[in-house]
Amino acid sequence: MPIRQLPEDLINRIAAGEVVERPASVVKELVENAIDAGARRIAVTTAAGGKGLIRIEDDGSGMERDDLVLSVERHATSKLGADDLDDIRTLGFRGEALASIGSVAALSISSRPAGAESGLRIAVNNGVRSGPVPQAMNRGTIVEVKELFANVPARLKFLKTDRAEAGAITDVIKRLAMANPGVHFVLNGSDRSAANWPAVEGHGALEARLAQVIGDDFAQNAVRLGHSRHGVVVAGLAGLPTYTRANSLSQFYFVNGRSVKDKVLVGAVRAAYADYVFRDRFPVVALYIAIDPAEVDVNVHPAKAELRFRDQGAVRAAVIRAIGEALAAAGFKASGTVAEDILEAFQPPAPAPTAPMAAYSSPAPAYSPAPARLASASDYRPPAWTGMSGLDEPSARVEAEAAPVAVNYPLGTARAQMFDNFIIAQNAEGLLLVDQHAAHERLVYERFKAQLESGPVASQAHLIPVVVELPEEDCARLEAAAPELERLGLGLERFGPRAVAIRETPALLGAGDVEGLVRDLADELAEWDSVSALRDRLDAIIARMACHGSVRSGRRLRVDEMNALLRDMEATPHSGQCIHGRPTYVELKKKDIERLFGRSR
Repeated sequence: MPIRQLPEDLINRIAAGEVVERPASVVKELVENAIDAGARRIAVTTAAGGKGLIRIEDDGSGMERDDLVLSVERHATSKLGADDLDDIRTLGFRGEALASIGSVAALSISSRPAGAESGLRIAVNNGVRSGPVPQAMNRGTIVEVKELFANVPARLKFLKTDRAEAGAITDVIKRLAMANPGVHFVLNGSDRSAANWPAVEGHGALEARLAQVIGDDFAQNAVRLGHSRHGVVVAGLAGLPTYTRANSLSQFYFVNGRSVKDKVLVGAVRAAYADYVFRDRFPVVALYIAIDPAEVDVNVHPAKAELRFRDQGAVRAAVIRAIGEALAAAGFKASGTVAEDILEAFQPPAPAPTAPMAAYSSPAPAYSPAPARLASASDYRPPAWTGMSGLDEPSARVEAEAAPVAVNYPLGTARAQMFDNFIIAQNAEGLLLVDQHAAHERLVYERFKAQLESGPVASQAHLIPVVVELPEEDCARLEAAAPELERLGLGLERFGPRAVAIRETPALLGAGDVEGLVRDLADELAEWDSVSALRDRLDAIIARMACHGSVRSGRRLRVDEMNALLRDMEATPHSGQCIHGRPTYVELKKKDIERLFGRSR
């Protein structure tokens, strides 16, 4: 078959296959045009998931007659004044969206610029243009798309249900609204619940818009980002490490006002949260990058949903630094949703059945409870919290302090220890439950990292080396890794074919379980299978050491030791969650406790 030039309508339909994937992509292109036109209010109406109707109304600058006619032609645009693809400052720039939409649907555009006596309307029905004709309307532009893919049944049958397509449109509008807090967005239709996000201006506008779209929950459990590095400006909100989701759908990325999906940004966020979040959990973030347009290529994807940074390393470093600084500034703060989960778990006791009065003919016996087992600081016998408890009483015990204490610290003052693992503290606003092992684990981990940054970790020599028997291959791996482990304060050497001798341990660990630590390290080295992998995973080794060096569950603490732990948490960044991503404490406000007892609502 000889080569031939394709007809214009077929060219448009082929182009529509790249630009118009589904109704949501139509909405994205049309709303982006409205934003580029300076609209301050955009109303979106849909029916049948966008397959039956998409209507976009804006109050932007509008179009004159000549511009309106050209707007439905392929590759006609007003957004590339200098024909420079390295300086794109608008959301759209290719000039093919309207022509592509008109080739697979019934498209009509009505527009009236400022100062015009009336508007004009042009229509394109499956590639056939008519108009323009006069149209009575207010300033701005109204675009209607009906019967999408009606003449391309093969495309139509691959669309999802009306509900799923309507959900995809909602997601597109959410992202556009998040990127443009100064624009009022209205979303309604017969196939959805209405949404109305008024424009917000001034200081705090971004946080207010994110609260509108994502929810107040996110705004209250996130930290503000603000960092500039090597020409990359990072702004937005990053959720606290204890505020996570089961998937990455709540991670939003914007570059120069454009919503994007980018592996560099996803990887940077994952690295920034690596120390604080479970591997199967995802932090909630809304990340805004501002960068010189010449440093980013947005013309690498048909739908402009992906891009390419010229200097990926600089962008990655800026994002990691911004999130790291913000989380460090948050200190010990933890997500308030943890307390809400606790409150939901509480169930009030069922009311006792009402008995007839005759049942109470004899007097009830006097109430004389058995004395509770409470141990105050005066009768506490174990050594300091860095040593091991020798007591063998049941763990379900409460250790309380009788004397009143001040409550002006953020994490309060210790009132009791429960089940030999949880510290009960009180501050001016309510009650706190602290997991002593998880909290101390984070403190030791942060101290390890601080020492490692300034040089080798301080070690403590053993008068008698601890000999640990291991399989020969594990001993060989530990011997090969000895120089790296020595930087972490762990000095060991081969002691025969099937043992290693531990002569030094990190001073931060105290009298920990040295044998258990070495066995765990041997298991991890076997999994990584190389010393070079160990160098790349020093944080994992530090985490393992911190776990073994922290105060254990089931260990009794004196009241002064509990308070010392609380003060250290207040002074240590990221102490609101352990190194595995779990919360280290839960705070119940006074009003929440009153609500449990029906005293308030």
